[in-house]
Amino acid sequence: MMQNCKRLLPVVVLVMLACTTQAQKNILAKLTSPILFKGNNTTAYRDPAALYVNGVFYLYFTLVEAEKDGKIYSYTAMSTSKDLKQWSPVKKLTPKDQSLDYCSPGNVIWYKGEYIMCLQTYPRPAYTVDQQPRFGTGDARLYTMRSKDLVHWTLPELLMVKGPSASFKEMGRMIDPYLVQDVEDTTKWWCFYKQNGVSMSYSTDMVNWTFFGYTESGENACVLVKDKSYILFHSPKNGIGIKTSSDLKNWKDVSGLITLGQQQWPWAKGRLTGGVVLDLQQQRDVRKYIMFFHGSGPLTEEQGDFDKNASIGIGWSSDLQHWSWPGK
Repeated sequence: MMQNCKRLLPVVVLVMLACTTQAQKNILAKLTSPILFKGNNTTAYRDPAALYVNGVFYLYFTLVEAEKDGKIYSYTAMSTSKDLKQWSPVKKLTPKDQSLDYCSPGNVIWYKGEYIMCLQTYPRPAYTVDQQPRFGTGDARLYTMRSKDLVHWTLPELLMVKGPSASFKEMGRMIDPYLVQDVEDTTKWWCFYKQNGVSMSYSTDMVNWTFFGYTESGENACVLVKDKSYILFHSPKNGIGIKTSSDLKNWKDVSGLITLGQQQWPWAKGRLTGGVVLDLQQQRDVRKYIMFFHGSGPLTEEQGDFDKNASIGIGWSSDLQHWSWPGK
């Protein structure tokens, strides 16, 4: 009997080592707080967009800062991390200009040898802290920037999602772009954006776009492709909703809103929104869908916690229905 136990011992040790190694590699298990970037009375972190490349998380987001003179500026900014705990210093990617206020990056795609990020403007000229909150003007439009390394980006270029003949004025107010490849035709790309619910346009060259239509939806669209269907994450008044479609014309609502631990989070009590989901199920150190989002609070956005006290958080799921987060 003792001899048999000795034979089994190496196998047991190997299994234990394998489990320990797997636990050490799972970076989500090491997180102790759902907050990745914490806002305060002069700073807000909003609208995350994320990419995972070669073991590095690239997080892009809206950075809102109130300066000492009372003026408020928005930027598209970024930070990187290998473990979701230690982040590089925040880097601003867009200029300081209240008449533009580039923000709300949707996502980053790889297209013909370069990365393309979609984002928007949110003009608020002469905006100061005593006016909080004040929302963007009707001149908000969509833009793209390009990069070879995910760190250095070109100046934004207007995204003509209503077609090359549509004037700036005719395009109308639009925010929150998101780019996704067609499930059938890999040469075709779609841009989802907030206008009349969520609107959709398509292009085969990322320059010339054709308007397709729209469906009822909240803001901050994020679209995953699974089993030749589209999964749309969007943000209504509060929480994250899900819709699905196989043809982009007929959409079905998935019941229930994703609110994660909002009831226990004072920092997200005002609103939980802006969810973006990465499918990292095949990554050995993750094995989950990861959702980045932003929460504002304790006040609602209308009460003032819009350009301040907004933080970026994280949650994850194996099936897009049941969600976990650090400390749950």
